[in-house]
Amino acid sequence: MPDSAHPQSLWRDTASLAPRPVALLSALKADIAIIGGGYTGLSAALRAIERGLHPVVLEAAGIGWGASGRNGGVVSTKFRVSLSDIARRHDLEIARRMHRIGHEAMDRVERNVEELNMADAGFVRTGNLRCAHNDLAQSRLAAEAETARKMFADNSLTILDADQVREETGSADFVGGVLSTHAGIIHPLNYARGLAAAIRSGGGEIYEHSAVLTRSNNGSRVILTTGGGQVVARHVLIATNGYSNITAATAPVRGTLIPFRSAMIATEPLDPGLRATLMRHGRSYSESRRMMRWFRPAGDRMLFGGRGAFGREDSASAFHALETALKRMFPQLVGTAITHRWSGLVAMTIDSLPQVGMLDERTGFALGYNGAGIAMSSLMGRRIIDLMLGDRPDLGLMERNGPRPIPLYFLREPAVRTVAGWYQFLDRIGL
Repeated sequence: MPDSAHPQSLWRDTASLAPRPVALLSALKADIAIIGGGYTGLSAALRAIERGLHPVVLEAAGIGWGASGRNGGVVSTKFRVSLSDIARRHDLEIARRMHRIGHEAMDRVERNVEELNMADAGFVRTGNLRCAHNDLAQSRLAAEAETARKMFADNSLTILDADQVREETGSADFVGGVLSTHAGIIHPLNYARGLAAAIRSGGGEIYEHSAVLTRSNNGSRVILTTGGGQVVARHVLIATNGYSNITAATAPVRGTLIPFRSAMIATEPLDPGLRATLMRHGRSYSESRRMMRWFRPAGDRMLFGGRGAFGREDSASAFHALETALKRMFPQLVGTAITHRWSGLVAMTIDSLPQVGMLDERTGFALGYNGAGIAMSSLMGRRIIDLMLGDRPDLGLMERNGPRPIPLYFLREPAVRTVAGWYQFLDRIGL
């Protein structure tokens, strides 16, 4: 495995009990075989069951082991690319379609939680507050909110001033912000495990610790082999996102993604009096810097995360940087212990949009969520199944005729460091 397990994850320590994992140790047949046990693959399997198909999910480690069990649990409608930029680069109708898809993705998570009775997923539609770190950022956020109102009739956004953001967050570090009410928080690992439970109860099969080693076409069937077994399927879906480099079976999509490590820390349980002054409305919060920090409550703790960790394993320097940023933003937390530290891989794409399409007539792919994947992967996992069955679901700008490779992919690691360094410089000088 190219990435270590994450034993210090808060989600692992607080998750509901999962069933004993079962590895594939035989040969079997399926209507659709799905490589990857994250939100995309699990959502796809559920949609396959709805369409009368028998799915088999093959996961290299455990359900939710990758980004689906390591993320911050922030559910939102956003893309990494702003809708106003999409309107400028394409046209207003395309931007409206993407806006609609984003909101449908958020609603899909809410429907999954309700319809599948995932009480332990802890989903709450509390909203997200984007906090401006300087006046220029505030003007940009406000302009984006006004654009959403005028172009997309989106009334879920409210512009807040510095006093309102300070009251909301407990931090005096911001000059204002924009509140989106169409967002929420969730326990990400319990959500993944809830999807998996629904698959099993619906007749689908899930095999963990069963990395797909080879993938080959044989007439009207695709053959997947693992270390202990084989699946012969009519269709195959590659849903490995930032973890597409584990084996050669997913090589065709590997060069479309740049894995970027995102790190998180969680505080010890906070004193009730102190907790009452922080994150008063229980939302998720993010700042406007390019090398974004974000925070949210997790019970009586604060969870604090951000980008900028490099390498294949957890980074002590990245965790130290997060702790320093946390206590700069919230000086009242100086002296508060950090109990959990973990990280995972965000899958970045060349155009900052997910990629959904067909590798060949029997193999689909859906990946590359650019750090905003809980909602979008829950929706795209369903829509890629419809696409594979010959339907024309609305994928907006995410639809691909084939994987879109990263130019000079072999330079990805130094390129990531260079871009991150440039972003850090722009943040320091206030642009």
